[in-house]
Amino acid sequence: MEHGMVDIDAMIREEKRLEAAENHGEAWADAILAGIEPEIIAEAALATAVAELVKTSGEDSAVALLERIRDQTLAGEFHPERRDH
Repeated sequence: MEHGMVDIDAMIREEKRLEAAENHGEAWADAILAGIEPEIIAEAALATAVAELVKTSGEDSAVALLERIRDQTLAGEFHPERRDH
């Protein structure tokens, strides 16, 4: 039974991630249409995300997330040809 709960939890987490990505994509597109440069949008999004994560989970959690994103970026995981979402 425990294994089934883990699978359900993973499915719920993935559904939430997809919903969040869709919401962020829409906000990004709206900002681009408003004439805001991608670098400015990205900086604002990252600053908001880090501030919220520090508030809810602490600085160590925020730093760990930034390190994971750095590693993923250096590994090419965000390259346009490799993105699947």
